[in-house]
Amino acid sequence: MDKRCSLELLRLVALAMPVALSLPLVAGFFGGWHPCFDTLAHFRMHLAVATAISALPALLLGFWKEAGLSVALGLGAFLTTVNFLTTPLFGQVNAAAEPEPQTQATYRLLHVNTRFDNATPEKLLSLIGRTRPDIVALNEVSTSWVKHLQRISAAYPYSVFCDPQSRIGPAAILSRRPFAAGTEGACFEGGAMATAEIDLGGRTVTVAALHLKWPWPFGQAGQIDRLAGPLSRLGGSALAAGDLNATPWSNAVARIAHAGGLARVGGSTPTWLSRRLPVFWRQWIGLPIDHVFRKGGVTVHSVNTQEDVGSDHAPLLVEFSLGPVGVPAEERSVTVLNDHRVSF
Repeated sequence: MDKRCSLELLRLVALAMPVALSLPLVAGFFGGWHPCFDTLAHFRMHLAVATAISALPALLLGFWKEAGLSVALGLGAFLTTVNFLTTPLFGQVNAAAEPEPQTQATYRLLHVNTRFDNATPEKLLSLIGRTRPDIVALNEVSTSWVKHLQRISAAYPYSVFCDPQSRIGPAAILSRRPFAAGTEGACFEGGAMATAEIDLGGRTVTVAALHLKWPWPFGQAGQIDRLAGPLSRLGGSALAAGDLNATPWSNAVARIAHAGGLARVGGSTPTWLSRRLPVFWRQWIGLPIDHVFRKGGVTVHSVNTQEDVGSDHAPLLVEFSLGPVGVPAEERSVTVLNDHRVSF
């Protein structure tokens, strides 16, 4: 092969790279059309950066217009996603973290995907002991985790443990505060969602712990369909937290919020990364798939990630209070806190 053919092949490859990356990037904006597009949406930030960077060789080889278009597309997708976190698109509703009140009681909820085969359960138990949350919402509570959590049953005498239907384990709720009189916890969709009506100083708040399946080609979309009914029946004041295996800008998260009449708080800071990679990389290349939602009289003041507990997910500590009922969540914008820093 002569030098001219080699150069033409190099130019062709340089042009094909940003084109190939831009296709799934653009498709991800049509997640409402088909779940396969929504799967691509979860990697929008990664694809946006990759598309822009991949255009640099084409730029150096003279494809000025094509490379410029790819850079503009990548940058536009990135900025659109960042803007979504402050100004919701497509009818989605977000709620802001609001200043802590001086006169109202504040409470804490700790959300953790425990990781069903976590080899260091003492890390989570230690975190619970130090943060002393009023409520703990858990995912992947396998049989072994039920045994570990029995060690703190005296501190958390009110609980909902769904029956495990797989080795991964269902959702669960632990509470220091009593359940509302005449109520008990409930489980839905094989333990994908656990709920409890909790009495907080004479006011009842519905707490939900959620764990969705992986996106298409797995069963997430159908699972959301089946959870729509239980979500619509959440109480007037509710706080939901969970690993949705979906990013904030995805159609899946929008469907959960719409089904429950919920406003999303949190979920912008990367919370998941494969355990094969260093935990430190989570903040740079991880996915924000753990979320907090509020409804009615629940006012969220902060959503802070906590230290590693041996899971592939970061714990979220939520501080909230019970403010006036009926404050329109639509009037608020997103402010997500990560270790006391605004982070997107």
